[in-house]
Amino acid sequence: MKKIIFLLLVIFLTGFMYRRDNPMGTLNPGVGKNIVDVHVHVAGLGYGDSGCFVSEQMRNNIRFPFYLWAMGVTEEELMKHGDQILFKKLSNQIAQSETIKQSVILALDGYVDLDGQLNRTETQLFIPNDYVAKQTALYDNLLFGASVNPNRKDALQRLQKVKEQGALLIKWIPSIMNIDPSNPDYIPFYKMMAKLNIPLLTHTGMEKSFANARDELADPNRLKLPLEHGVTVIAAHIATTGKSEGEDNFTRILPMIRNYPNLYVDVSSLTQINKLNYLSRALKEEGLTKKMIYGTDWPLQFFPLISPWYHINHISFKDAYTIGGIKNQWDRDVALKTAFGLPKDVFLRTEILLNK
Repeated sequence: MKKIIFLLLVIFLTGFMYRRDNPMGTLNPGVGKNIVDVHVHVAGLGYGDSGCFVSEQMRNNIRFPFYLWAMGVTEEELMKHGDQILFKKLSNQIAQSETIKQSVILALDGYVDLDGQLNRTETQLFIPNDYVAKQTALYDNLLFGASVNPNRKDALQRLQKVKEQGALLIKWIPSIMNIDPSNPDYIPFYKMMAKLNIPLLTHTGMEKSFANARDELADPNRLKLPLEHGVTVIAAHIATTGKSEGEDNFTRILPMIRNYPNLYVDVSSLTQINKLNYLSRALKEEGLTKKMIYGTDWPLQFFPLISPWYHINHISFKDAYTIGGIKNQWDRDVALKTAFGLPKDVFLRTEILLNK
């Protein structure tokens, strides 16, 4: 009963405070409007000839309406204006932020069988490179993050193409894309990535945002192969949550961070309710902040998934109250991570790493 009462209180306080529009105050990290968010997702239903699709399994999943709500769109809007309306909304929100200058918008390739063919039945979410490249080119504050599945027969040609289109990184979610990063068949792909100087941003740890996932493919140890072939790897979420071979994934990635100078981690999603205490734990690991870069995992920034009140064992009541009153989602995320003690250089490292 006490837990239920506490949860109801959190819901009331969070809902009340998010209706206000307080400035960041002392929770502004003091870096100006110069932060680049490395981890922003979009989706689409194919309206406006976007080429996007969401599987029936995902559309029938309980998460689907929440994701639309979190992105601030309705299916009716997408039908009327095309999937492209989301980029306009994103650009407007980022423009209103006190802290975020630009965000990397991520394409997402599909589930590709080992014979090189796209398997639409197994693909849960597909956002084409050409679509994201075209839309991000329309806005100064949106950047192109590409996605190429190395199982494709023409993976090397696709990699070259997205680089020419201005892609700043390659995004993978191995556990839903049928990608085993340790597959030696990918070595030519990795060598080209290193030659083109294009980083790999890849999900690590357990995946719970989709209807199903093969979590063993997101074992951080499987990233040793691209690292050993010179690829700059950004392990999303620092491999928080889940285990591989009986070992906690977060514990599993720590020695790799020390051993591979080209391995970085992003701090996206680390304030979600399913990852309580991970950010605080990460900040205590010696030297780890020097390998962190800033990301949000937008649109997964909504209540009840995230609330400053979940973290009052790490931040003050005053800070939780202030953060709860910040209207802009990005500023709220920056303020919460600032309250945890995330160093200023972490907020600025994305731009340096992506050679912008």
